[in-house]
Amino acid sequence: MVPTPSRPAAALIAALIAALPLTPLGSLAATPGSAPVASSASQAKAPSPAEARAIAKEAWLYAYAPLQGYQTLWNQTQNKAFPGYVGGFDRFRHYSRSATPADKDIVTPNNDTPYSWAWLDLRTEPIVLSLPAVPAPRYYVNQWFDLYTHNFAYTGVRSTGRGAGTYLFAGPRWKGTVPKGITKVFRAETDFVGTLTRTQLNGPDDIPALKAIQGQYVFTPLSRFTGQPAPTPAPAVAWPAWDASKAEGIGFITYLNALLPFMPAVPSELPMRARFARIGIGPGLPFDPAKLDPKLRTALEEGVAEASQELKAKAQQQTSSQGFFGSRQQLGSDYLTFRSMGAMLGIYGNSSEEAFYATQQTGPDGQVLDGRKRWVLRFEPGQLPPVTEFWSVTMYKLPERLLVENPIQRYSIGDRTSGLKLGPDGSLEIYIQSENPGADKASNWLTAPAGPFFFVARLYGPKDPVLKGTWKLPRLTEVK
Repeated sequence: MVPTPSRPAAALIAALIAALPLTPLGSLAATPGSAPVASSASQAKAPSPAEARAIAKEAWLYAYAPLQGYQTLWNQTQNKAFPGYVGGFDRFRHYSRSATPADKDIVTPNNDTPYSWAWLDLRTEPIVLSLPAVPAPRYYVNQWFDLYTHNFAYTGVRSTGRGAGTYLFAGPRWKGTVPKGITKVFRAETDFVGTLTRTQLNGPDDIPALKAIQGQYVFTPLSRFTGQPAPTPAPAVAWPAWDASKAEGIGFITYLNALLPFMPAVPSELPMRARFARIGIGPGLPFDPAKLDPKLRTALEEGVAEASQELKAKAQQQTSSQGFFGSRQQLGSDYLTFRSMGAMLGIYGNSSEEAFYATQQTGPDGQVLDGRKRWVLRFEPGQLPPVTEFWSVTMYKLPERLLVENPIQRYSIGDRTSGLKLGPDGSLEIYIQSENPGADKASNWLTAPAGPFFFVARLYGPKDPVLKGTWKLPRLTEVK
């Protein structure tokens, strides 16, 4: 579960959009190469305020996750001033240490497995990923997501094994032939895709071995892999700077319209996108809120506000990641709600079969958890998280959703924590508070901020009791 920083969107080809003429709804024929959906919003009957409000609500939920993902894409591939800048497309940026409070690439980062980030541009040709053999017991996973934030592919220990492999990633418009030597082909729905790769680190002495493995995650364009001439590159994209204030209001339409040329419409979405066209949504269409009829603008703003309030209220009630992360098929028919919820709770979370996330955000009184109080997370005998790999509990401060600075530099606690003490009966108590609980309990202390917080339990390789819901994370109890 890893939402992007500064709160979850984007605008594309800003210079082009600024130069195009607007109709009353800010509509325009689709740009070359975009999906043939809603060629002109002006051709559709203008919606009533009630219709516009309902459509805006639906569209905002649709756009929420993709636009949150764009923030990470833009920062990592375009924003050279960003600390987590990757350097562009088709390359990895590896981290060789666990996350600290200084790391702000994404919110709710894990503190278990150093990250390797990459974004692929699949418009020109496929990219081939070569992976090394990784001996047991080290865990690693390459999670692959598209612009929708669907987890469309996995490579790594659980999904493809520990042996070396060569994997081809192709975009939605590629019609070439798969060459010899490819272990498996993954086809994406969108022209740009990303990976959040996680590789297990077993303490400071393990850093050289970690770096050696990360250095063997290699990208190769298909033409180079086959020894053929490189095709003509796809046109450069004038990626605009991230502006969260726009994305959180009706300006989300501008950003969504800019992303849609790279997200060809799938058949199941055609009716939805036709509805969206009635309020000026379509691939490459310009959108100028200042030129809207005041009643229509108010209706759109009300729809966006309602969607935002409902999503935030539902997010506070969630206690696990079940159903919020996965492929388009896994998210089911109500994938708009689930996909948006996943992005709100922690964008780029793994699908449940890879890792399961459980969280608590409120206490028994329904109020947000406060680190100035003393809390205990107690696992009864025989009820430690059932996993094939490992588990952890990580602390985050609110509203930033970032790791918490603390004097003992402990940002998470779990089955790999040195000195963790079980009770004589095999139970485990984790003490969650801002003040040191005392020498006899410090080994099991997860430091909280002196104020609002929440935590995430991560279970890597969850076993059936977790996936079937027969095992649940115990509730916090307050020590008076």
